[in-house]
Amino acid sequence: MTDFTLIPDAEGVALIVWDTPGRSMNVMSLDGFAELDALIAQALADPAIRGIVITSGKPDSFAGGMDLGVIAAMRDGGGDDPARGLFDGVMRIHAVLRRIERAGMDPRGKGGKPVACALPGTALGLGFELPLACHRIFAADQPKAKIGLPEIRVGIFPGAGGTTRLVRRLGAMAAAPYLLEGKLLDPARAKAAGLIDEVVSDPVAAARDWVLTAKEADLVKPWDQKGYRMPGGAPYHPAGFMTFVGASAMVMGKTKGVYPAAKALLSAVYEGALVPFDTALKIEARWFTHVLLNPSSTAMIRSLFLSKQALEKGASRPALPDQAVAKLGVIGAGMMGAGIALVAAQAGIEVVLLDRTPEAAEKGRAYAAATLDKGIARRRTTPDQKDAVLARLTTGADHALLAGCDLVIEAVFEDPQIKAEVTRAVLAHLGPDCIFATNTSTLPITDLARASDAPERFIGLHFFSPVDKMALVEIIRGKATGEHAVAKALDFVRQIRKTPIVVNDARFFYANRCILPYLNEGLRLLREGTAPALIENAAKLVGMPLGPLQLVDETSIDLGLKIAKATRAALGDAYPDAEVEAVLARMAEAGRLGRKAKAGFYGYDETGKRLGLWEGLGQHWPLADHQPDLQEVQERLLFVQGLEAVRALQDGVLTDIREGDVGAILGWGFAPWSGGPFGWLDMLGAPYAAERCEALAARHGPRFACPALLRDMAEDGRRFYPAQEDQAA
Repeated sequence: MTDFTLIPDAEGVALIVWDTPGRSMNVMSLDGFAELDALIAQALADPAIRGIVITSGKPDSFAGGMDLGVIAAMRDGGGDDPARGLFDGVMRIHAVLRRIERAGMDPRGKGGKPVACALPGTALGLGFELPLACHRIFAADQPKAKIGLPEIRVGIFPGAGGTTRLVRRLGAMAAAPYLLEGKLLDPARAKAAGLIDEVVSDPVAAARDWVLTAKEADLVKPWDQKGYRMPGGAPYHPAGFMTFVGASAMVMGKTKGVYPAAKALLSAVYEGALVPFDTALKIEARWFTHVLLNPSSTAMIRSLFLSKQALEKGASRPALPDQAVAKLGVIGAGMMGAGIALVAAQAGIEVVLLDRTPEAAEKGRAYAAATLDKGIARRRTTPDQKDAVLARLTTGADHALLAGCDLVIEAVFEDPQIKAEVTRAVLAHLGPDCIFATNTSTLPITDLARASDAPERFIGLHFFSPVDKMALVEIIRGKATGEHAVAKALDFVRQIRKTPIVVNDARFFYANRCILPYLNEGLRLLREGTAPALIENAAKLVGMPLGPLQLVDETSIDLGLKIAKATRAALGDAYPDAEVEAVLARMAEAGRLGRKAKAGFYGYDETGKRLGLWEGLGQHWPLADHQPDLQEVQERLLFVQGLEAVRALQDGVLTDIREGDVGAILGWGFAPWSGGPFGWLDMLGAPYAAERCEALAARHGPRFACPALLRDMAEDGRRFYPAQEDQAA
């Protein structure tokens, strides 16, 4: 079976159809490159063929990118010199796309044949780099399609010419959002931005018509023409100089220097802009090779692509028939319940949203409508789509409306007694096969399941706020939770297009178990007299999206105080966080409850905009004469999270390290450059990590004590991810 097929027509247009067997979306393989190259050569050599149209045999997409096996094969082809294998392999890809771009032209740009690309839908990564090498790009008028280069999101950058071509097509400044942020556009916006040339109802027909009428001048790319000047200016042009200075500042400001792909991309763009196009491709290949050999890129690809994809496809799903949700009930129309109802209705599920009164339930519908209106304003949805979503959303107060639901999610106030009362009232109206889920971030699922007469059909679903934006859902098995409930929960999460992790029941589950120590460590550092700016910036400079003090403000100080008091009540004399609770209590006494109160560790203006750290912090917690160094603060902030992740695995809360790493990155933003806490510990190496634990524990207490599992790994020289898995990533 082949990936590419050439179909000539009577007028001399060769249609090359890309259709990867057994895949819902095309991906490029080494064999695919060879086939494409051979067919292009055949069409260029055939005097009966006037031009070429490259398209997809998939109805709604062109391609999703490159098979990662291509990169692994290139690296392995280098033997003892993987860098040489990667560089040579990337240059071979460049050669294939460059032959398409030149299309048989002589050095003067004469004698070539037109090559157009017809996109029936989504074109991502290499699936867009290939069209960029063609002479004209036509896309179907399909609003749901996405076009762009998302590689930066998984720790690499477009390395098949996409970086060099897009910068030369748009200019460095205009190309920045698509290269440095991985921004994706629908076809209409892609045309307006200059990424593609035409949006039409029938891209193959339009591309064919263009091929038959194209002139020689239409085939020579701007960068192959004499006197080409880069839009916006090259680095030594006055305007271009300022662009590159600003780009460097922007990259450092956003990445804090911890993401190697962004720095490498900017270097490839800067250096490539100073030389001819073919030399720029060679520079791009060198920097791309550099990034592929960086452990951070390996870890990000593994967690944010391979592991994430595996979890979304059901890596931890019980072997049961499909359990897709047909009708969902949501109890509680507050922000969380309304958010759950909204994403489910957007996924095409019939939803019943209940609260104590019809008026309270209707507020949940209003929340959904307001969120959809924002989507309309940002052109992410349409009025018709909004109407369709709201038509699937029924609100009320009568439990009889839950008839026919196959999944019900309770999302009421975080109080065990209230949740138990609601559970008993709702279960009386549900069928024998309906799964009941409780949305909670801290309350033990096994205890909550006591309110049910069928605990095997009771499960925890921990959504993160805001539901419509956060990608992770933590599924919690109670001690009696059955496989049917787990399968139903996983299938539902897949329906609403989020990423699931499945964990076993324990205090704070997995996500909060790891994020709370991070917040607490920030508060301990503050109480010790560490400069608040040092605490916050140390966190950001090591890759955390928010410093611990800012994150406490965002989640609210009174919530933190409530959790602290509940934990103290549960642990009694074993409670280890009295110092942290004292900090929170003092802030609460001062009326500084966080962002919602427009007063917390930070100051805020009347609109809630964050202004800067509160000047009064120094009065409550004076600065110590001796400040810790940056690495010490960073290690404390990361180790308290990483060690708790190891304990969760050791205790059986986590059963799969992939879920631990993906959950950490998507749930609370654990240093994505590291691939997650287990990836980070592998980078450090277990012996070094154990040694640092001992040093931190000696200075700061038993929370840094090395878990037995990590100590055993240090003694045996083991890793969480075997070396062969890193090579595969």
